[in-house]
Amino acid sequence: MDLRLRGRVALVACSSSGLGLGVAKALAAEGASVAICGRDPAKLARAHVEVSAMGDGDVLSVPVDLCDENAAATWVRDTAATLGGIDIVVTNSGGVPFGPVDAFGVADYRAAIDANLIPHIALTLAALPYVKKDGWGRLLMIASESVRQPHPESGLSSVARLGLLGYMKGLVATLGASGVTVNVLAPGFHRTPILDEQFGDSVEEELAAVARRIPLGRIGDVDDFGALAAFLASDQASYVTGTVFVADGGNTRGV
Repeated sequence: MDLRLRGRVALVACSSSGLGLGVAKALAAEGASVAICGRDPAKLARAHVEVSAMGDGDVLSVPVDLCDENAAATWVRDTAATLGGIDIVVTNSGGVPFGPVDAFGVADYRAAIDANLIPHIALTLAALPYVKKDGWGRLLMIASESVRQPHPESGLSSVARLGLLGYMKGLVATLGASGVTVNVLAPGFHRTPILDEQFGDSVEEELAAVARRIPLGRIGDVDDFGALAAFLASDQASYVTGTVFVADGGNTRGV
């Protein structure tokens, strides 16, 4: 299927590895020009090579700490100037410590909101003038399956990321007439460097145990997740907005 993304410009946050990199590669494979960012210059350089190999669109990679709203706004402005605009924005954020809700204090929750919610809002606000400009735009926000099924050990993440759903719904109401769609992607367990770091030497054993609890019987692949994001960024998904797409192999048990 041709998703008709050739000539589009996509800006993908936190894309030097993991889910963000999977999305950037999928968009590049569809012919889009892609701007990627990350905090580690070495990882970002490797990601630039991977994304560039996927298609013939331009790739722009810039080290950015998205917790700095001024840096995020500068990245957006420079991307639009260099690549000729912005059509697709994929917001993303880093992780927060694991633990139950009663393991943290007020300062921890403030920090989690600053890390997991505010970067999405800051990046969206900076990008909206460009995305709305031509009557066609896509906003995709990467959250977590915890917005549908909170995990006992993801207290900070669950609280901070739930705010993103309210923000998304507000944007849907205000942007609908402008031709901009807004959707949230809620990934479950995917094989990423973060999981490898979390489980350490026992990663294979731990992931095998997790896979046995997932109806599809496996951990997610970042390329599958990227394909979903690319579809939602396409013309074929032009009537899809205001929705949370859970990509977790059936792990969420709620209806």
